Amino acid sequence: MEDTLADPPAPTPAENQLPPDDVAAIDELGKTYAALRAELGKAIIGQEEVIERLAICLFARGHALLMGVPGLAKTLLVSSVAQTLDLNFNRIQFTPDLMPADITGTDIIQESGVGGRREFEFVKGPVFSNIVLADEINRAPAKTQSAMLEAMQELKVTVLGRTYDLQPPFFVLATQNPVEQEGTYPLPEAQLDRFMFLIEVDYPSSDEEKEIARATTGSSSPKLNHLLNGEKVLAYQALVRRVPVPEHLYDYAVSIVRKTRPGTPESPQWVRDLVAWGAGPRAVQYLILGAKARAALRGNYMASMDDIEAVAPSVLSHRVITNFAAESQGMTSKKVVERLIEEMRNA
Repeated sequence: MEDTLADPPAPTPAENQLPPDDVAAIDELGKTYAALRAELGKAIIGQEEVIERLAICLFARGHALLMGVPGLAKTLLVSSVAQTLDLNFNRIQFTPDLMPADITGTDIIQESGVGGRREFEFVKGPVFSNIVLADEINRAPAKTQSAMLEAMQELKVTVLGRTYDLQPPFFVLATQNPVEQEGTYPLPEAQLDRFMFLIEVDYPSSDEEKEIARATTGSSSPKLNHLLNGEKVLAYQALVRRVPVPEHLYDYAVSIVRKTRPGTPESPQWVRDLVAWGAGPRAVQYLILGAKARAALRGNYMASMDDIEAVAPSVLSHRVITNFAAESQGMTSKKVVERLIEEMRNA
């Protein structure tokens, strides 16, 4: 790795200074995030890292894919996040018989009331919401999954040749079960690339599992309070985009993404041996946005190397496609990314 990555030059004052209003707004965002975690803690035991990843995606205008075995409260976590935000929320349960119109909506014939005439009226589907939970997204065929693509990328849907805009903020949280493969359809790479983060939800610790049992076998579930409305979320999203990023972090983001591509001269030999396809340019964008959002949530006024290294596994793991040689050695995409981060840290 080049020296500029390991020992960056000192940033100029213009690079690392925010206007006083933005400094105060970041302080406010940090307090709001702490309150959000405390509120979610009423319903969710543990999973602090997962909650942070979800918050990063929310304030960076990204979408998240949660992967974990059944029973790890993925759906509860998403619905709890929706409860803490004063936003519209819809859940779509993906099944093999789900049709694209079940997501986007469709035209129906209605009486116009004028001379008994009939005309088509568009009935909006559940995708017309601020927060959309796509539950078990890999249980629907690709044709149905593709109905989400335009909404996720363009904030609009097209039905029968007519385009309808979605109201921002728009946040898609999808869940996926990695163990039940019967009756599932793998997500296309183009759709995976639309998700800012792949968030792995792991088993709770022994103490957390005991607390889960105590909290969920009582008489009632806690009611969560609204902490943010849509206007405030949009303001924080704009604030995150203004967080300064030192030049060496841009160099790092470009460098690590290019190293994942076996066809580029920057990639190590072991990557060429184990990786079929690397990450695209969208990964660079999400590395920078993720670092900005993480810094802001932690009350920092500038993104750091710790921030970009922390978000790199979630950004890159689902964008690196390993080959058969990697599978035979037990080398997963996540391990490839972790090894690249370690090599660049020690270079």
